[in-house]
Amino acid sequence: MIHSSAKIHPSSIIEEGARIGENVVIGPFCVIGSQVEIGKGTVIHSHVVVNGITTIGEDNQIFHGATIGEVNQDLKYNNEPTKTIIGNRNRIRENVTIHRGTVQGGGVTRVGDDNLFMINAHIAHDCQIRNRCILANNATLAGHVELDDFVIVGGMSAIHQFVIVGAHVMLGGGSMVSQDVPPYVMAQGNHARPFGVNIEGLKRRGFEKPTLHAIRNVYKLIYRSDKTLEEVMPEIEHYAKTESAISFFLEFFKRSTRGIIR
Repeated sequence: MIHSSAKIHPSSIIEEGARIGENVVIGPFCVIGSQVEIGKGTVIHSHVVVNGITTIGEDNQIFHGATIGEVNQDLKYNNEPTKTIIGNRNRIRENVTIHRGTVQGGGVTRVGDDNLFMINAHIAHDCQIRNRCILANNATLAGHVELDDFVIVGGMSAIHQFVIVGAHVMLGGGSMVSQDVPPYVMAQGNHARPFGVNIEGLKRRGFEKPTLHAIRNVYKLIYRSDKTLEEVMPEIEHYAKTESAISFFLEFFKRSTRGIIR
């Protein structure tokens, strides 16, 4: 079904069964598969391929040469009916690739709202990206990676399979990330190492001084106390009772399976 207000260039191919919403714009030489749904106000520029069981929300901007929902690169994939789900107001720049999920990984590659994926970024099967993240040019996420809110991944960086990156993390350019990165941390290198708290980013997002002090103190507990995570966890729990922002640490450590960067 194609909404009457949608504008589709005559050179584009829209397969029967695709659902194109109100005020969607599809530029020249695009291919939209039969199981694709595109929400209102989304603009798709030229030479874009959207395939598979893919849902794209409202007011997204998808630029030239991007590929969304295509067959993933996992050799175990056997054409199962897995999905790609993308939220609202994302900017997906030139030649970005976002692959569909696998049965083994939950079946869905998911992107939240208000993210920016710059040129040539790659999001592999079963990745879970929340909101307001930025992937700079040529950033690469392997399968099953999780990015929490407000994560920034520098250009030419790569993140290993199953890694979890906590909220408000800043990864410097050229980083190779093979273990989980706790919330609020700045990290860089091959392999990535922590370099303090992302203070400037937190200030821009309205974090107040008492909260920043609490986050710094928890960072020191984790990285400068010469104690194990198990030993410092009661102190982190104590901080979380008075500073809600510290609860991100507790939630993160419950999910972390690969160990954290050191």
